[in-house]
Order: sequence, then C-alpha cells, then structure tokens
Amino acid sequence: MTTAKTQGIHHAGLTVPNLADAKRFFEEALGFHVVGEKPEYPAAFVSDGTVMITLWQAEEPDSATPFDRRRGIGLHHIAFQIAEGETLDGLCQMLSKRSDVTVEFEPEALGGSATHHLMIRIPGNIRVELIAPAKH
Repeated sequence: MTTAKTQGIHHAGLTVPNLADAKRFFEEALGFHVVGEKPEYPAAFVSDGTVMITLWQAEEPDSATPFDRRRGIGLHHIAFQIAEGETLDGLCQMLSKRSDVTVEFEPEALGGSATHHLMIRIPGNIRVELIAPAKH
C-alpha cells in the first residue's frame, strides 16, 4: 500500500468576476472570515477556520468565458462539509432567499446513502456543494 504524500487541502483558489461580491457571499452566507487581502493583485483570502479560499479578481470579467461543467477542464465545484442535516436544511432555506445564490438542487441523499448534499451557484456562477454526513 502506498502512503499519501499529502495531508488534505490547504486552500482552493477561485477566479471570480467581482471580488467584493464573492467575498461578501463567503462572509455573510457561510460565516467565513477575511484572513488576508492583496489589493494590488487583487485577491482576498477567506477561511472557515479549517480551509482557506483564495478569491482572485478576474482581469476582464465581461469577456471571460463562463465555466461549462460538461465541456470545460478545471474545477467542477468545491464542496464544504456541514456538521449535520438540520444545519444543511437551514442553510438551504437561507441561501434560497439570497439574490446572489441559485439553488441547483435542495438537500437530497447522496448516491442513495444517508449523507445529504445540496448544490448552489454563488456569485460568479461558481458551483458549491454543501454536504452533511450521515449520523453515526
């Protein structure tokens, strides 16, 4: 058996069309905190205390090609673990009321398991999955 050389995800970087909108989403909707900024780049670094997300401002967002999950190569989505199903349900209700979020599908069983997940699109049309593991 081969031992993994890595120890989980340190951070993920997302290129966004509007840095302020993306930063506001992570802070307001998911409770992340800004842990750094690089205005000259421009970039912001947000964290939930476990994982960090680097948000990079696209240079020419109006002419950028939107990601097509069926035809594009690259990040399909990013998934965040949620503590439990009730929290996931509450998040879905809150997120569905936000004008900057599209709920792709509401909480449902993941592959027929007791784990539930939902998929949303955040500012910049970036897909984010929220997953609540099955209770033990």
